[in-house]
Amino acid sequence: MNIVFTADAWEEYLEWKKANRSMVKRIDKLISDTIRHPFSGLGKPEPLQHYLQGFWSKKINDEHRMVYAVTETAIQIIQLKYHYHK
Repeated sequence: MNIVFTADAWEEYLEWKKANRSMVKRIDKLISDTIRHPFSGLGKPEPLQHYLQGFWSKKINDEHRMVYAVTETAIQIIQLKYHYHK
């Protein structure tokens, strides 16, 4: 399965890489787990509602979430910082 980052999510990933290596390790672990278990597993996955219906989130830590969508061929990551935003 392919991993696809939106431009914003990739920028957030690179920001984490500069600022907090342990956060990048946690994100990488969540991504690996999501490949195997997109709707269960680490990070307390939950389906999102309203304007993010069709997307899921996994908890990176108390403050930050990984927001993603799953297709037949890819996991699209749209956010890696804060709670849900458009």
